[in-house]
Amino acid sequence: MGDHIVKITLAAILALSALGLGSTQAAAQDDPAPGSGDLDTVSIKSASGDTLSLQQKSTQTEALKITDGIYQATGFGNSFLVVTDEGNVVIDTSLPQNAAGHKKLLDAVSNKVPEYIIATHAHGDHVGGIPLWRGKDTQVIAQENSVEFLHYQKRLSGFFALRNSAQFGLDIARPDVGDAYPGNFEADIPATILFDDKYEFKLGGLTFVVESAPAETLDALTVWIPEKSTVFVGDLIYESFPNIYTLRGTKPRWALDYAQSIDDVLLLNAEIMIPSHGEAIKGTDAVREALTKYRDAILYVHDATVAGMNAGKDVHSLMEEIKLPPELALPEQYGTVKWTVRGIYDGYAGWFDGNPSSILSIKPNASNISLVKMAGGPDAVVTQAEALFGKGDDLSALSLAESVLSVDPKHKPAWAVRLKILQKLHKASANFNEAGWLGYGIRQSKKALAE
Repeated sequence: MGDHIVKITLAAILALSALGLGSTQAAAQDDPAPGSGDLDTVSIKSASGDTLSLQQKSTQTEALKITDGIYQATGFGNSFLVVTDEGNVVIDTSLPQNAAGHKKLLDAVSNKVPEYIIATHAHGDHVGGIPLWRGKDTQVIAQENSVEFLHYQKRLSGFFALRNSAQFGLDIARPDVGDAYPGNFEADIPATILFDDKYEFKLGGLTFVVESAPAETLDALTVWIPEKSTVFVGDLIYESFPNIYTLRGTKPRWALDYAQSIDDVLLLNAEIMIPSHGEAIKGTDAVREALTKYRDAILYVHDATVAGMNAGKDVHSLMEEIKLPPELALPEQYGTVKWTVRGIYDGYAGWFDGNPSSILSIKPNASNISLVKMAGGPDAVVTQAEALFGKGDDLSALSLAESVLSVDPKHKPAWAVRLKILQKLHKASANFNEAGWLGYGIRQSKKALAE
């Protein structure tokens, strides 16, 4: 299929789990270097031909009416307004950068200060706009695990700033975070109502059943309004295989939690399902079909990984072997099956791979020094890498180039072949997160060559 340009707003890139990034600039489509792109959008080239449904609709001029009394402002994180005769409820508030625009759209429907704000989980693209929406008497509802999750994000804010600057192609105006230590429990906690399993309230003739639904985070929740047969599911489902492991780093995301949370939503038999990314799904059959396929795909990958672990297979073999059957195939534009396999494997077993040498503090380049020397030196290895690249064996070529660079970080021919390989892989990538890290490698290589 021909290349398809997938546009995602800078605000989407800034989601980054609200981890304290400063001023930023976006990565360009063809040359993923910070500062060279449009400040409103970031583009990647996708070979899939499909539009990633997590994109921001920056041209939205009025709130989207989902059903009577329920409205959506669309972004990488959507914001929702539920209007009742006795007051309003806001569900998710998007990013700080999106919040003002979302509030303007939804205020045009009803500008009452909300009685309640519900955060489906504590990622920045869901809670970033809470200060803008919250009034003096507004109650903010969150699952109780959000407290530790917010502290966790604050605790590792320097680490995530570095990871996110790489993954999302950003220049970050920030102090040196290498020695920064923000403390263990220094996050601001916006919630005024915290619950464990379930919290329920009534407003304007509607019942709001807020229920724990761990998936992408342990504090994730769903909101069920039985009178409208409508369920808000946060990030429990979107139009890509789920990001059960995210490349920027995260606590384990448990596949069986995802499946159980989906089963709980299926029991509702909802007529409308509203995710926080993408558009609502309408019709009981359509909702059931989407949820069932998503759950079954997650369970297939989980169960195949566990079976492989029990059979003594290593994680890399399983990453190559495990594929979704055609009837469960989902786009892999955000999460992927391979990353999920490794996330499940490492989540269960941790970092030790069963190799006794892994217990020892052997630096990764220790063996490369001898191997590169035996192969005739860096120049000879790079010549072989070029030959493999010419034959289309990109990954083997990249491995050789990386081996040389682990021995000689200033070897410019190795950086040059690395650059060509990564540019080729980046152009073909249909996955937003993968493309981000390939772009980081491209910027690294260009910088090394310039120096």
